[in-house]
Amino acid sequence: MGRPLRIEFAGAHYHVTSRGNEKKDIFKSRKDREQFLSYLESAVFRYGAIIHAYCLMGNHYHLLLETPSGNLSQIVKHINGAYTNYFNAKRKRSGHLFQGRYKAILIEADEYAQELSRYIHLNPVRAGMTARPEEHFWSSYDDYIGQRRPPEWLTTASILERFGKGDNASDRYRKFVEYRMGREYDSPLKGATAATILGSVDFVNQMTARHIDGKQHDRDLPAVRQLSAKPTMDTIIEAAINLAGTSGLAKKAGIYLCHTYSGAKLKEIGERFGIGESAVSQASKRFEREMERDAELRMLVETLGAELKLSKV
Repeated sequence: MGRPLRIEFAGAHYHVTSRGNEKKDIFKSRKDREQFLSYLESAVFRYGAIIHAYCLMGNHYHLLLETPSGNLSQIVKHINGAYTNYFNAKRKRSGHLFQGRYKAILIEADEYAQELSRYIHLNPVRAGMTARPEEHFWSSYDDYIGQRRPPEWLTTASILERFGKGDNASDRYRKFVEYRMGREYDSPLKGATAATILGSVDFVNQMTARHIDGKQHDRDLPAVRQLSAKPTMDTIIEAAINLAGTSGLAKKAGIYLCHTYSGAKLKEIGERFGIGESAVSQASKRFEREMERDAELRMLVETLGAELKLSKV
């Protein structure tokens, strides 16, 4: 597995997951899980991590955490390293416990924290381990819904305050999570740009400008190449106008190019062009069919794409 891009800064929020080597279980007993939670606790008090949500599965774990000191690598190295040492010593084994490098996606907390907490807490249900999320003891869900008192090292207030105050917040959060039970539910992480940043187009652009462009990163990393090359919607729309003036063609080309290459959400593209989300997809498909029939139009758009160094996201 290739080396991942790590974007670290003070106040960053991440979804972190790490899997067992060869997909083998990393938790084999209650004591294992208790020991792992103790390392989450020490990560909070020794390294300043803020843990907003967690779920321990069989062969992997999920964390939603914040790094006030910008030290993600130090935090996860402590958690995974300490737990590996414990696990190996207990079972008189040696070698790797976790599969390769952990995965950490930088998230726009204001937009995605509560959705990711729901995704994390529903993991046992999606995996068929339990019928309801509160039946899985080894997650923070029971702490959120008032079924038990949260440990000192777990921070639930930041997310619960979005749902009101006191017991009302817990009840509303429960309903928020239960709403997705029994429904088709794609992982919100699928929307991550370059498998590295989850957020609005503005957030992705800000993070790219601040932490990637002009910085000392390995330019061969796929995430660096994709994020560095991806133009903003403003750049795409301006280029479309330069291609076709202010005609309807410019609008159609702009919608198609933004939909195909910008990484923006349908809602964001629709708001920019004054149309609905479904209309964005429909307009993009119609324009694609139009290019298939019109070789000259296709050549113009391909030329524009080459100039902007567009790559599909």
